[in-house]
Amino acid sequence: MQKNHQWDSQRARAIIAEHQDREGPLLPILHALQEEFGYIDREAEPIIADALNISRAEVHGVVTFYHDFREKPAGRHVLKLCRAEACQAAGGDALAAQAQARLGVRLGNTTADGQVTVEAVYCLGLCSVSPSAMLDGRIVGRLDEKKLDRLLAEAAR
Repeated sequence: MQKNHQWDSQRARAIIAEHQDREGPLLPILHALQEEFGYIDREAEPIIADALNISRAEVHGVVTFYHDFREKPAGRHVLKLCRAEACQAAGGDALAAQAQARLGVRLGNTTADGQVTVEAVYCLGLCSVSPSAMLDGRIVGRLDEKKLDRLLAEAAR
């Protein structure tokens, strides 16, 4: 399950201060903020930019470039579906369509009840057992309709 602590600018400033003197501090700061809050609040971007003496655009560019950083809280459970070529070739497109239809949301979104966020990822490193997925950090290879249904049922609890 993902952390979704309430955004707290004072706590964010403390996290930034803990990491700002490291070499190449931007990514460690972003990872630490996401670990603490479950996402990177837009309010954090100017605070980070000021602390590191870089532009807000640079910070925002990094947040939006990397798929693992979220700009809003994730659902209680996160289902990541591999969308890389090997998984697509092994039936990943149909499984992604199945997940979206069953959840009633498109990839990158969270169900209305806040229970499940479904995300596309571009390689889980399981090409030999594709298609693959990850639910709350647990990897599942050889994904098929039945396995996906079990993952969705697990996430709905």
